[in-house]
Amino acid sequence: MTDTGLNMSSRAPRRRVHRVAMALVAGLAILPVAALADPAAYKAPRTSSGQPEIGGYWSNATLTPMQRDSKLGDRLVFTPEEAKALEADEAHQVDVGNKRTDPNAPVNAPNGLELKPSFLAAGGDVGGYNRGWLDPGHTVMRVGGEPRTSLLTTKDGHVPPRKTAAASTAGYYSGGGEGSRDPLGSYDNPENRPLSERCIMFGGNVGPPMLPNGFYNNDYNIVQTPDAIAIQVEMVHDTRIVRLHSQHRADDVRPWFGDSIGWWEGDTLVVETNHVPQKQAFQGAWKDLTITERFTRTAKDRLRYSFKVSSPSSWDQPWGGEYEFSPLHGVIYEYACNEGNYALPGILAGARNAERDHAAAATNGAGGR
Repeated sequence: MTDTGLNMSSRAPRRRVHRVAMALVAGLAILPVAALADPAAYKAPRTSSGQPEIGGYWSNATLTPMQRDSKLGDRLVFTPEEAKALEADEAHQVDVGNKRTDPNAPVNAPNGLELKPSFLAAGGDVGGYNRGWLDPGHTVMRVGGEPRTSLLTTKDGHVPPRKTAAASTAGYYSGGGEGSRDPLGSYDNPENRPLSERCIMFGGNVGPPMLPNGFYNNDYNIVQTPDAIAIQVEMVHDTRIVRLHSQHRADDVRPWFGDSIGWWEGDTLVVETNHVPQKQAFQGAWKDLTITERFTRTAKDRLRYSFKVSSPSSWDQPWGGEYEFSPLHGVIYEYACNEGNYALPGILAGARNAERDHAAAATNGAGGR
């Protein structure tokens, strides 16, 4: 199983049809409402405790990537014609990709449809997905009605260069040293394997920051109480708890998803997270990483989300991005990630066999000299 956690055994055909249908309906809600909504004039409803209502089922599935296509330069917004063309192409891909696949067709072109590189990587192995199983989003992300070219709002739509080189794996593996993908050390024990392979978490969706993964399960359930906000993501049913009226922990314990506290500034929920664990490093930063998120209900069916990333050891200035959640016309289902649980013994046993073969070959080679 790859870091994306894609495997057909974790989802059923009935689920796929339901999810794709829900995504199409949710996506259609974006176009007319976002263009007409006036965030300044909208007043969010209140919960029984008086908080602005941000709870419910939401989705951030979108065609807009986190980082902008370099060909677009500093353009933050697509033209209406460009957005329409992208969405029409996606609708065509969904239509063709959902048709029955010829089992003898090439992997990279089922039904004559050339897959995106990311989809091809996910579906190329045995048990991988073809296009009909994927639900990446069907519309360009609109913020205040503007069709965005990237979720990041930096000038070029890219993550700024780090002050120092980042460890490529950010602590996923420890056997070969920080940032190493040493194939021997990374197979020494289960704790050295990636979190997604072990079915612990897929960090991009749950965050912080909360970012769509470009494949599926980009759906959330936000539950409010007077003292806490729970954010459940459909991907591996991770749940992040934001404590209200609280302070950050004073020790160096680093729980999964970091230590999140929140407060209300008018109708906006502000969430600050630090104490991020190394294995959840974001863009290589973790030790002094602070992520500030803002949630604002801007319309009946729009929830504005923005985030700011700060790590003085990694970047001279904070940077970030924004998008808008749209309503999910349905509920979140359990994501049963069992593959890693069953596969780990085989993965580690295979590594031990490879080590024995390597040692035997070395011994035979030495004896033959």
